[in-house]
Amino acid sequence: MIAALLLLAADPAPVPTPPPAAEAPAPLPPASVADSDIREYAAIVGRKAVGKPVGGPFGTADKVLIIARDDKGYPDVAASFGFPARESLPPPPAGTLAVVRLHQKPSVVMPGPTDDDLAFVAANRLPLFVIGEWTRPAPMWEIAWLDGAVRYRTVGEVGEIGPWRD
Repeated sequence: MIAALLLLAADPAPVPTPPPAAEAPAPLPPASVADSDIREYAAIVGRKAVGKPVGGPFGTADKVLIIARDDKGYPDVAASFGFPARESLPPPPAGTLAVVRLHQKPSVVMPGPTDDDLAFVAANRLPLFVIGEWTRPAPMWEIAWLDGAVRYRTVGEVGEIGPWRD
């Protein structure tokens, strides 16, 4: 009996190894086309900012709103600031779902999204809403990365959308 105990003590039973911990899923990148609630929120909050002054060191600044979701999942303005007119926007912070940019003056060639706006979407694959402050009611465009290209469409006063254009 003692011999059996000594054998068991000398050769312990293998300890089962725990299964490997499941890796946490990577966070999903933001959608390249805004959800309808984001589009409607951008239409409402963006147009409320039309005509309001921009504080800061820029004399003729565009207004920029960063749209994210609050802790309850609703769209919210995570940040707002003035940015030099007709300059390319920097990459947005993590967690951004869309960006709203209010231009004070129309493009020289054609009112609507500028080449910088289109380049921002191409680089970041993130929806950008452009609102023109030069007329009332303020026109609005949604720019998105769709089917491997930058496309844009008009957005009406309460979020209704037009067809995509190149």
